[in-house]
Amino acid sequence: MESHTLLVFTFPAALILLLFIWTKAKTGGGSATKRPPGPTGWPLVGNMFDLGDMPHQTMYKLKAKYGPLLWLQLGSVNTMVVQSPKVAAELFKNHDVSFADRKVPDALTAFHFNESALSMNTFGAYWRVLRRISSMEFLVNKRMNETEDIRRKCTDNMVRWIEEEAAASRANGGPGEVQLNRLLFLLAFNLVGNLMLSRDLLDTKSMEGKEFFDCMNKILELAGTPNVADFLPFLKWLDPMNIKRTMVRDMTKTMKIASKFVKERIEEKQAGKQRAKKDFLDVLLEYEGDGKDVPDKFTVHDVNVVIMEMFFAGSETTSISIEWGFTELLRNPHCMKKVQEEIDQVVGLNRKVEESDMD
Repeated sequence: MESHTLLVFTFPAALILLLFIWTKAKTGGGSATKRPPGPTGWPLVGNMFDLGDMPHQTMYKLKAKYGPLLWLQLGSVNTMVVQSPKVAAELFKNHDVSFADRKVPDALTAFHFNESALSMNTFGAYWRVLRRISSMEFLVNKRMNETEDIRRKCTDNMVRWIEEEAAASRANGGPGEVQLNRLLFLLAFNLVGNLMLSRDLLDTKSMEGKEFFDCMNKILELAGTPNVADFLPFLKWLDPMNIKRTMVRDMTKTMKIASKFVKERIEEKQAGKQRAKKDFLDVLLEYEGDGKDVPDKFTVHDVNVVIMEMFFAGSETTSISIEWGFTELLRNPHCMKKVQEEIDQVVGLNRKVEESDMD
């Protein structure tokens, strides 16, 4: 009876204390810090349930009420929404260092992934080294020209896949339709595989490549799944949505395969084998730093993580961008006609489009 009475009095007291803390936090506890305007949130969850099924449309509606700079409280995460080019330029040009770091999803702390990755790392010497190497290997004109044949090969493969799938569909009495988004993803994945590892990971002879592709797909899906533990950190130890545990499982398999690719390359170098063209893996393995602000060498774990990250960055975003480009052309026939006429005028009807046609 006494314990029951104690519970009756303790629960309201705890609730009042939580509400008091939340109210103090909302008002800044007397702090002079000014925040952008935004809707009032609920205790504990903040504005999490105000976003709706279409958050981008919700943001647009809130912009009309609060302006282009909006403040939301998503659980314990302070969130500033920028919906103005002028404000975005101010933040990312004049105050870029202040906004350089990113919040790391709990799922991507598996195997300390965030500590070796470029996109999730804190702004500093290690980040600058990886950024410089990535820019030199993927964005410099000289390197772009050297890898043109790789891009051409991967594009030709995709065209062949489209023709084969269309023919197979018609042979089975179908209309000859193809699932373009899947083929675009395969194109991007194989392109990254060639630039990173000098191999077609989705070659029919490569079982490891197929397994790596399947695991990477699962990791991409998990990384993009909203996780309540990211907004309510006290739930991280529970992993209520089972995202972290599943990520550890799939990342274990992926790391094992990536390690094998790296080990094979290290053994090649030790045996004195030289490649005609260096790929990104060669650059990572041959890197030498000063050992002070930056490591003198990348560890095998660092290399594995960077390999995985480049597949994250180069596969899904590339294929989705192309897919939406095609979608917009199909939705706007006059634009599609204009593109076709321009290609016919510049390229003609008897050869394929080359990168030089876009110069």
